Amino acid sequence: MTAQKPQATKASKTKRILMIVLTVVVVLGILVTAGYFVKKLIESKYFFCSSSVKFIPLELACDGKKDCSGGEDELSCLSAFTENSTFPVRLSSAQSVLQVFSQDVGWRSVCSDGWTLKHTQTTCAQLGYTNSPKSTIISVSKLSSQRTGPFTAVRPGTESTPIHVATTDIQECKSGSVISLTCSDCGQVRGQDRIVGGADTLIEDWPWQVSLQQNGQHSCGGSLVSPRWVVTAAHCFPDQKRVLSRWSVLSGQSSMSSGGSSVDRIIINGKYDSDKNDYDIALMRLTSPITVGDKRKPVCLPPKDLNVPDDAPLIVTGWGLLEENGKPASKLQKADIKLIGRSTCTSSKVYGPLVTPRMICAGILKGGVDACQGDSGGPLVYSSSSQWNLIGAVSWGAGCAEANRPGVYTNVDEMLNWIYTVIEKNL
Repeated sequence: MTAQKPQATKASKTKRILMIVLTVVVVLGILVTAGYFVKKLIESKYFFCSSSVKFIPLELACDGKKDCSGGEDELSCLSAFTENSTFPVRLSSAQSVLQVFSQDVGWRSVCSDGWTLKHTQTTCAQLGYTNSPKSTIISVSKLSSQRTGPFTAVRPGTESTPIHVATTDIQECKSGSVISLTCSDCGQVRGQDRIVGGADTLIEDWPWQVSLQQNGQHSCGGSLVSPRWVVTAAHCFPDQKRVLSRWSVLSGQSSMSSGGSSVDRIIINGKYDSDKNDYDIALMRLTSPITVGDKRKPVCLPPKDLNVPDDAPLIVTGWGLLEENGKPASKLQKADIKLIGRSTCTSSKVYGPLVTPRMICAGILKGGVDACQGDSGGPLVYSSSSQWNLIGAVSWGAGCAEANRPGVYTNVDEMLNWIYTVIEKNL
């Protein structure tokens, strides 16, 4: 019996040590968790000035005034840009005909005469795309009357020259054909089988959908238009949300979570009017490009004048409210809606003069299906020529899914010049 006493004492001692270790681990876990939430709370309300070792209220950061010594609170901020010229290259109509612009003649379709693969690569890079550039030819006889002249063609030895500089005007194409470009494998997804009245869906079906997060919390939706650029709405960035370091972009997820890619540029349209919701568009540049795959893939920017018909079927996606004043969705939602004609949307029974040329309307006039607050900035897409095109970004509306109050979206067609100009200036 006396021989068992030391063993019992040893077992008791080991048990006490294990309990102490376990207690320390639990306490440390609690402290780390508490520290994380305290850090998040502080970051949501204050900006830390590292040079002067002090906190300032977050609303003082990026307000145009230097509140930290050295002005570090004004260094990494949202910016605004207003384009004052015509971006000289575009793809036009559903055929994606390549056109270049000159002040004297206007828009001219590019003939296939002398065209090479290198011209294709150079032109797509000018539009901000470097992956999978392709060109095809289209007979002039198949063009609409607006695109049958004047024409332009590349000069010899201009393969690496910006396309609007590399061309010379001609009256007709000797080859009888023009160039059509496809600059990326955008808008292509596997077979498809907030949104108020919507249904759960998978990110693989809409891989351009992203969540814009401020301090790890979903704030708005957005659309990948290249591995590094996201189109969203300007109204997602009021004065207190203009510090770049507070933002991240979550991609490739069907269920809402936190984290994602850091951001090194947020650029809103310089003409954005918060009172009228006009020019409601912004671009975010990721610090590093995403890796394209089944769950992360850009949507296509539409060719100019795609001319989507009234009542055309559209899709809107996001993690917005499932009903007005309800809870946000935890899983990605999609809704099938229709384009509402401009004459209907600007009628007195709908929105009247509140809808500008920079806006389009979509939804179901009788109500029941719509995009709600949390979907702001998210994609409105239209399928054409076997690819999905971004034709709108969720902007505003009266309530959610109410009769004669459809969703109003930024008209991407009207913003293409601004988008391409911003991307070119920030490559």
